[in-house]
Amino acid sequence: MLLVRTVPAGFIAPCLPMRTPLPPSGPLWIHEVKHDGFRVIARKDGDRVRLYSRQGKDLTQRFPMIVEAMAQLPSCTVDGEAIACDDSGVPSFNLLLHRKRDDRVFLYAFDLIELDGEDLRREPLEQRKIELRRLLADTETALVFNEWIDGEEFDGATVFEHARSLGLEGIVSKRKDSRYVSGRSPYWLKMKNPNSEAARREAEEDWSR
Repeated sequence: MLLVRTVPAGFIAPCLPMRTPLPPSGPLWIHEVKHDGFRVIARKDGDRVRLYSRQGKDLTQRFPMIVEAMAQLPSCTVDGEAIACDDSGVPSFNLLLHRKRDDRVFLYAFDLIELDGEDLRREPLEQRKIELRRLLADTETALVFNEWIDGEEFDGATVFEHARSLGLEGIVSKRKDSRYVSGRSPYWLKMKNPNSEAARREAEEDWSR
């Protein structure tokens, strides 16, 4: 018997980056820090807020700070990464995994899928980010605009090396003109720091299989 998983109403499956051995360079690209957290699609529809995982699981009850901040916005759908920090202010995936600080989790927002009923997925990434920055300009700290580095200023390799030197998970490079497409996109490329906690965790998971 074939089981079909139903998708929640209003859920938009996220755009996912593809792995790359070398980060791209040039003025057509932007580069963002890759945060070690949970991917979240946050949707505000009228007075209702819902948070979804990458697979469409309802996370609304888990992260009250994000829900409260989203409630202050107009109707919109925001894509981002939910982050929990330790006492030193360093993001910790383990805190998320073991649900030890769900009441303090915030969202690094990096894309705007919909605003006031208008579907923005066909708009170029650069325009979506401008709209997202404007939307979050006066929001609470639970919604943090994820800044990017323009490829006109620094090439991908330089940005990645800086992220690696800080012990971060890596970077995601995106074409400025890319649309938002659910599933893997060749216009979103990720490069992970092999020495990061996330990379070590993945290696341990692969070894355990």
